[in-house]
Amino acid sequence: MGLRAEVGEQPEAAQRLLASRKDVRKAAQAIAAADVKYAVVAARGSSDNAAVYAQYLFAVRHRLAVALALPSATSIYGATPDLRNALVIGISQSGRSPDIVGVIADAHRQGALTLAISNTPASDLVAAAELSIHLEAGPERAVAASKTYTNSLLALALLSAELNGNRAEDVASLTEIPSLIRGALDQEEVAARLARADSKLSRCVVVGRGYHYPTAREWGLKLKELALLMADPYSFADFEHGPVGLIERGFRVLALAPTGATRRPMLKAIKRLRVLGASTLVVSDDASTDLPFPSTPEWLAPIVSIVPCQLYAYHLALAKKLDPDRPRTVRKITKTH
Repeated sequence: MGLRAEVGEQPEAAQRLLASRKDVRKAAQAIAAADVKYAVVAARGSSDNAAVYAQYLFAVRHRLAVALALPSATSIYGATPDLRNALVIGISQSGRSPDIVGVIADAHRQGALTLAISNTPASDLVAAAELSIHLEAGPERAVAASKTYTNSLLALALLSAELNGNRAEDVASLTEIPSLIRGALDQEEVAARLARADSKLSRCVVVGRGYHYPTAREWGLKLKELALLMADPYSFADFEHGPVGLIERGFRVLALAPTGATRRPMLKAIKRLRVLGASTLVVSDDASTDLPFPSTPEWLAPIVSIVPCQLYAYHLALAKKLDPDRPRTVRKITKTH
């Protein structure tokens, strides 16, 4: 099965996870009982972008500080950070990356509450953790992650909803996710047309802010993996601190500006970039934007907004005469130590 088929499976994958919430409920109960004060997430690649989503999700909705782990501190330098009072989460679709497993194993030995989020229930990561959430994405054979990424975000969102007591508005919004993803998939021809127009593109920046920064990171990763495009992702707040100097006439900027707290500053930023000469492609839940997706509450938008970005990256690879199912030098499972 190829990447495009797996991108198309995301509504069904999301539905399976929504229907199987026993692990999420158990994890939420354990977290609430432990009264954790901060969390640490260990991940690599697309899973690392899901970890950035967790930073915003738990900071905004639960006032819980979330740090990204430094797996190399242990695997390369032999240092073992004190994690005794933390919730330590490992996110990995395969659960086989030794350095991520190592972080969870060390945390577990210290007595920290540990949670594995993986698409492989029998993996080393799940075995090392006290708690686990199975992503229910089904086999993902394409090198580039698609449905395991969106289901990782959904798993975190479900955990957040459980921690908030499953308020009616949260439950209603989560229930809509599969149909919203289907609506995003309906934008494929728009994404393909934009990609064909960008077939000569060799470099760009991808910008977002807040909840949409992890989407910028994941979009940039997909463009690198599939289309061999030098796509640098930034929070726009950081982009203005120096990298904005890259902008010249015709420089391509891919921007995320959905409804929510960051929309106004992002629209202001996009206007400024255009004055500087940038050529922009804007992804938003505004139907009149370049590449639209269905509207959803901001905390859930990254689960939906990445879908048209995946389609754009896939079709850009095709437009560049590349094979998105066989990215150059990239493997499905990378076992970093």
